[in-house]
Amino acid sequence: MMGEGEEESLPPKFGHVAPSLIVNWHRELLVSRAKSVQCMLDNLLQSEFFCAEDVEIVRRTPTKSDQMRKILELIQCKGEDACEYFIYVLYKVHDAYMDLQPWLEEIQFQPSKPMLKINVVNTDAISKYCDKLRHELGRDTHFIMSYAQQEEARLDDLFTLTQMELINDLNESLGFLQNLDQLLDESGVFNPQADVVYITGDAGMGKSLLLQKLQNLWSKRELQTDAIFFFRFRCRMFTAFRETAEISLRDLLFKHSCYPDDDPDDEVFEYIVRYPERTIFTFDGYDEIEDDVDLLNIAQVVSPEDKAHPQLLLINLLCGKLLRGSQKVLTARTGTDLMNRVVRKKVSLRGFSPANLQSYVALHFTKPEHRHLVSVHLDASPHLCGLCSTPLFCWIVFKSFKHLRAVHKDFELPEKCFTLTDVFLLFTEVFLSRWALPARHLHKKSARCTSETFKLGLRPLGAHAKLALQGMEKGRFIFNQEEVSACDLTEEDLLMGFLRPVHRYDACGSEATYEFLHMTLQSFLAALALVLDNSIDVRSILKFFAECKRKRERFYLPCASCNAKSSKPREKDVFKSNEHLQFTNLFLCGLLSKDHGSLVEHLATPGLLKKKRALLKTYLSTSIKSHLRGLPTYNSDEGKRVHVLPNFVWMLRCIFETGSNDVAQLTAKGITANFIKLGYCNMYSGDCTALNFVLQHRQKLLGVDMDNNNINDYGVQQLRPSFSKMTVVRLCVNQISDSSVKVLAEELCKHKIVKVLGLYSNHITDAGAKYVAQIIEECPRLRILKLGKNKITSVGGKCLANAIKKSTSIFDVGMWGNTVGDEGAKVFAEALRNHPSLNSLSLSANGITSEGGKILAEALLENTILRIFWLVENKLTDEVAPHLAKLVEANTGLSNLWLISNQLTVMGLRLLQEALTHNTALQEICVKGNNVSEEEEKHLEADKRLRFH
Repeated sequence: MMGEGEEESLPPKFGHVAPSLIVNWHRELLVSRAKSVQCMLDNLLQSEFFCAEDVEIVRRTPTKSDQMRKILELIQCKGEDACEYFIYVLYKVHDAYMDLQPWLEEIQFQPSKPMLKINVVNTDAISKYCDKLRHELGRDTHFIMSYAQQEEARLDDLFTLTQMELINDLNESLGFLQNLDQLLDESGVFNPQADVVYITGDAGMGKSLLLQKLQNLWSKRELQTDAIFFFRFRCRMFTAFRETAEISLRDLLFKHSCYPDDDPDDEVFEYIVRYPERTIFTFDGYDEIEDDVDLLNIAQVVSPEDKAHPQLLLINLLCGKLLRGSQKVLTARTGTDLMNRVVRKKVSLRGFSPANLQSYVALHFTKPEHRHLVSVHLDASPHLCGLCSTPLFCWIVFKSFKHLRAVHKDFELPEKCFTLTDVFLLFTEVFLSRWALPARHLHKKSARCTSETFKLGLRPLGAHAKLALQGMEKGRFIFNQEEVSACDLTEEDLLMGFLRPVHRYDACGSEATYEFLHMTLQSFLAALALVLDNSIDVRSILKFFAECKRKRERFYLPCASCNAKSSKPREKDVFKSNEHLQFTNLFLCGLLSKDHGSLVEHLATPGLLKKKRALLKTYLSTSIKSHLRGLPTYNSDEGKRVHVLPNFVWMLRCIFETGSNDVAQLTAKGITANFIKLGYCNMYSGDCTALNFVLQHRQKLLGVDMDNNNINDYGVQQLRPSFSKMTVVRLCVNQISDSSVKVLAEELCKHKIVKVLGLYSNHITDAGAKYVAQIIEECPRLRILKLGKNKITSVGGKCLANAIKKSTSIFDVGMWGNTVGDEGAKVFAEALRNHPSLNSLSLSANGITSEGGKILAEALLENTILRIFWLVENKLTDEVAPHLAKLVEANTGLSNLWLISNQLTVMGLRLLQEALTHNTALQEICVKGNNVSEEEEKHLEADKRLRFH
């Protein structure tokens, strides 16, 4: 029973007592948490609960807390409606009174019907600032301005998602994200204590555009997030400040992002500090930070009031020392180190899938005839498709096609193999033709003469190239007006579009600064400067090769765990990634190739060009010999193996750009091993043409491991000619689908030399399984097949099992992580009976129950060849235990039986333990993760071959 007066001591609920009592009861809570005094006064005045004199009385009170006390005092004098309206304002202006939302739930506030008719105006500084942020982000992200100034395109009209692969802390794939909301959700989070969503991708993969789309969605309230603030920065800006510059976090947010127009009491900043989880930051281009930062030993900035160099503020934000709990999305080029301790989740951009590319074609070309023409070109050239899987390169190709087809009556995309140098030469031609042709003549189509276009624009083109080279030499990407003028660039030249203006970040005046439209464009123009310059020492064209050689990787990555990022600081680099220098080298090779000789010879001195070509060819030949001799080798069952370093892929790219058969032949000859491992080398589909360009000169057979790259279906098509030489074909974790398996079936069955086929963790379905079955049946040397973690059901499983049954060479089959189920298990059981060669089989994680397990166990009674059998992560219960025990007792020669993570109990395991006493061949039965307690394990450990760990 409640004592006398005890009921009154409980907090009153709204509706049970008068609003004035609720306000009075919670007076001190309201005083301490209701911060936006001005918003409350504005609403009380416009609703006529307050008059001007009341407002003046409140404003004469010195502090905000005292002002709120005065408001509470006045509304209690004005009656119950005024008190309810006070609570109603707290309820309606959610963002301004975030601290009081739990209290409103506690008192169970629901506005009365009369109250709903009274207007509430949001004049809160926080809400107004949020609206301003949304307006500015919406305005600035509405159009795609990343690569073109002279034309604007609506973001919503052209944006196409790329493949966003979720990566764990060991750089293993967790699948692909389907939308941008998933960037900020809990999927794939491996470090909940960190704040950074880390997005990586090669040059041109669309990292900046992805952030722009994220910002645009937030501005339209279409992003699934509770964040009410969104600040965007480019990491490049943090390198533009002077070394002595010092700013506070408030300065960074308000002076270098978006300033609050009306916030005399600094409510916005206080709110951001109090609720960091309501804030999103995007930082684009972490690879452009100049210094190699040791995140473990930086000077800490923990107070939002302290001033420090902007770059130090950035690092402390990323590490969570400042605004811990805010969401930070950081992008960088592939290969840029960032310790896992500061990363919440990782996403790798893999470019356009075939479906993405089709969508992009449809968005770019509204005229059916143009869409058809481009589609025909793409279908006819897997290499062009491979280039176009990179969004930047695809955009350049499509924009060039549209422009040059509009101004020239005879323009077609080249049928020959399109190099990256071709792509950027096309891009440059578009800029030059726009600059050279007056607008009134654009509607008149003329014959195309590329060399004439370049000759007309040679002066401004050379000036841009000179500026680009100076930037590369100094490791700079932002140029002031003095540097631009020193390269003889006029205001008219700047209208060409290679450069775009950017505002200064260090508040040192209004002097204009500029940057190139994309870092890769700057790399191309820097290479062009090396080719065009007649005054430099010929040997200086190799300067960036020497720089990249010093930074070459000193370790190789044989497995996923070895690929985890090291926490040790590296030697200091110009930038964390030297990809921009590698691209300069690549474009130099392309511009000095014979294919582009007829164009370049119109622009530079032929004698010097000849010397530069000869020097480059000699350098490449010497470097390749040295590189191949220095690669680590080891012996294996397949013979001598060599594991190349990621830098080898850049060599392949450069060789392909040169188009030199001599250098390609030398490279092929230098690969003396029987097996080359290219795993974890960041190969993409376009690199397969480069690899094929080298392998076409090889006479001997070769095993090739390309696991864990981004080769995809376009790359497999480009490798067609090389499959005639491959005894080992490993394409695990490469985003390949059934169409690739069809290509493999056609080529491998034609040559019949393949011994190992690795297709683990791809997108292969039952349709692809039928092609694999064809390879098994028609390739008499095939010994090892890895097909785990695909999308193969019982339908595909039956095809594979029937093919395995017919094969007399197959030795090892891995099917882990498919869904063949009991139906598939039955057919595999038939294949196992008396099989003459199969030594190892994994049917782990395939949804097999005890019914399928019984049939498999019975079939193995008639098999004396199988030694390793895995049934991990299935649905086996004690029902299968007698049948497995009988198999163990039979002593057929089986040496390893894995039953990890099934549903066996101590009863079933005792049967296996007993059967082991009659078996001399079994080395282990692994039973970890079944339904057995620790106490029961102890009683079963008498025979050490029954393993629980």
